[in-house]
Amino acid sequence: MKVMKRAFGVVVMGFAVASVAGGDSARAAQPKPQRIAHAHVHPTEGPHHGSLIELGREDYHAELVHDDAANTVTIYVLDGAAKDAVPIDAKHLTLNLLVGGKPQQFQLTAKPQSTDPEGRCSAFGCTNEAMCKALDAKGTTGRLNVEVLGKMFVGKLSGHAHNHTH
Repeated sequence: MKVMKRAFGVVVMGFAVASVAGGDSARAAQPKPQRIAHAHVHPTEGPHHGSLIELGREDYHAELVHDDAANTVTIYVLDGAAKDAVPIDAKHLTLNLLVGGKPQQFQLTAKPQSTDPEGRCSAFGCTNEAMCKALDAKGTTGRLNVEVLGKMFVGKLSGHAHNHTH
């Protein structure tokens, strides 16, 4: 009886080794998931040479172009790569700034570009000396809420990191 138990144990052990070996070779034959290095380039300025505001997790961008000489600010709504215009269903955008601890709010009106479809707009602008001075003030921060395809995105402005012409 002891011999039979020992023989049975050897047979069971043989099956276990064969299963493990077969499992390893089966796993080795399957291709492993490829880890593709994702080269993620962050543009430093938009196509109009303005500063970029990230909307969401780079789902979209807003480009803020600030012209001190003309006292104008234009915001362009762009795609995730910050290259192409994204026309949205809005008549205006509101720029909320915190200047010296005091909140200020500025409205930019739709300025449709020639490529925007009827009723949609990818550019919003305003001529306002106070807004330009607020953007130039040291420590100014702000927020821009933009709705794209029914989803609300918040972009944050921080510090004096915008491009503008003097």
